[in-house]
Amino acid sequence: MTMTTIRSVRAVMTAPEGIDLVIVVVETSEPGLTGYGCATFTQRASAVHDVVERYLSPLLAGRDVSRIEDLWRLMMANSYWRSGPVLNNAIGGVDMALWDIKGKQAGMPLYQLLGGACRDRVDVYRHADGSSLAEVVASAKRLVASGHRYVRCQIGGYGAAGAMTKSANAESSTDGRAVDPVDDRVPIDPRRYMALATEMLHHVRGELGPDVELLHDIHERVPVGELPRFAKGLDDVGLFFLEDPVPPDQSAWLRNIRDASVTPIALGELFTSPEQWLQIIQDRLIDFIRVHISHIGGITPARRLAALCDAYGVRTAWHGPGDCSPFGHAANVHLDFAVPNFGIQEMYQPAPVMDRVFPGVLTVTDGAVYPPERPGLGIDFDEAAAAEFPPALVPPKWTRTRSPDGTLIWP
Repeated sequence: MTMTTIRSVRAVMTAPEGIDLVIVVVETSEPGLTGYGCATFTQRASAVHDVVERYLSPLLAGRDVSRIEDLWRLMMANSYWRSGPVLNNAIGGVDMALWDIKGKQAGMPLYQLLGGACRDRVDVYRHADGSSLAEVVASAKRLVASGHRYVRCQIGGYGAAGAMTKSANAESSTDGRAVDPVDDRVPIDPRRYMALATEMLHHVRGELGPDVELLHDIHERVPVGELPRFAKGLDDVGLFFLEDPVPPDQSAWLRNIRDASVTPIALGELFTSPEQWLQIIQDRLIDFIRVHISHIGGITPARRLAALCDAYGVRTAWHGPGDCSPFGHAANVHLDFAVPNFGIQEMYQPAPVMDRVFPGVLTVTDGAVYPPERPGLGIDFDEAAAAEFPPALVPPKWTRTRSPDGTLIWP
């Protein structure tokens, strides 16, 4: 049997929706056999691009494309210092592309290679937002009317700045996407945010009734000492989960939240290494693991993480935002079908242009994704179309937000 080898590894940056995406393209010695993966770290996209092309490409050239686990360990060990978001995304993009290739070689959708489907559908949640209670309710009702049973509700974007200060950069959503001020001059008042969010979630529950699962993302916008009281005040809302209350360096506070509140906790968006999740999973301080798959190094480590979580009764809720390409969303969904401890899947609503750049973008039907049928990840990539949308490559503004006294908010 002739060995199929890696011929080239490239990174392509594109921004069809104005969000910088990084796509890894792995070409093989077998004509026409190409794999694609998501390596998007939109805040530092060009750094990931350079790691892929300057370091991983020459490291991998000529190697056996089938040895995914071995190649993952090689890429991680080769830099000696490991587990940062730039390196992890570069490796994660290659790793996804290798799994995409393996599925194409087998003629199977990836979830079949990972053990087959554990469920008939993957339920997803989308975002309802607005700068007032009425706007949030209207946004949520649109999602429910389209078949969604799980809705994440925010008021005025993360930290509710859009509900406190109207500005051109803090407009309400009309399509169910999250809203967030991008002007660092708009302050976030954590105490005002907690009051607004508490009022909003109780109001939405009253409007939608008990049959819709509600979620809320704190996005690390609350001082950790305030979190137990905030979470306790939401217990009677009956949230499906409260998302990302603490940053990774303050995970010890999860015990305080757990002691005060019965609201389930989802955490992990900022995680990049096992040291950040191992203890809190073993201590059962979270209910859902919410990592961004490319940020931890791809499908290979995500499979290990899901298995660890299963042993401790923790369910998956992979991060699925706008700064994740269709390949990243597809990787999420294939894992969702294959792991026994799936919880819920965040799903971004892509603009129509995405289907031109990424033919085969996953579709949501009545609030769920059904098993993909195409081999591998099941998504294609039109590089000519992608070239029409060059990346901006500028530092983001939303991570510059401050409290009213000028203190930087530390996510």
